[in-house]
Amino acid sequence: MTRIRPRKFVHVVYRTWRFDEMLDWYQVVFDAKVQYQNPALAFLTYDDEHHRFALANLAVLKPDAPETERRGLIGVDHVAYTYGSLEDLFENYDQLKAKGIKPYWCVHHGVTISMYYADPDGNQMEFQVDAFDSSEEANAFMCGPINAANPIGVEYDPEDWLAQTRGGKPFSDFLKRRTHEPMSPIRGALSG
Repeated sequence: MTRIRPRKFVHVVYRTWRFDEMLDWYQVVFDAKVQYQNPALAFLTYDDEHHRFALANLAVLKPDAPETERRGLIGVDHVAYTYGSLEDLFENYDQLKAKGIKPYWCVHHGVTISMYYADPDGNQMEFQVDAFDSSEEANAFMCGPINAANPIGVEYDPEDWLAQTRGGKPFSDFLKRRTHEPMSPIRGALSG
C-alpha cells in the first residue's frame, strides 16, 4: 500500500516566558494578526491559514517552575502538517500503528482534527485535517465564541472513529466539533 504523506507544512507552536514580547515580535516581523488570544495562548497568521504560529505563555502555564528548569521549557512545542482529507489522516494513522507508532494525543480542536506524535527524541508533531471547507469558515471559527469557550478542543478515540467509518459512517460526520462534550483534560490549562 502506498504511504500517505502530508499535503503541506502549516504551523509551529512555541513555549515562551516572554509572551508579550514574542507576540509583538511575530506581529512586526511577519505582519501577522492575532486570530485568538487569552492569557495562556495566542494564535497568529500572516495569510489565509487560520494560524501559522501559536504562542504558549509559560508564565501562566508553569508559574511555579524552578529557575533551573525555566530555560529548558522554552522553544518549539510542536510543528504541524496538514493531510489532504480525514480519510488520509486515518489511513496514515492505521499505517503507522501497524509499524508500532501511535499518537500520544488525539483531539478535535474545532478548526482541525489532530493526532499528535513524538519522534524518538521527543520532538512533537501534529498531523491534522482542516474541519472547514474554506479559509473564511476556519478563520470565522478561530475568532468565534465556540473557540473562545474551548480553544483546546475535545479528545477522541481514533480506534472508535476508525471502527465507525469501517462500519459505514462517513468521515464527514466527524468534521463538526460536538460542542456539548467536555474540554480535553490533558490540555485544559491552556484555555486560560
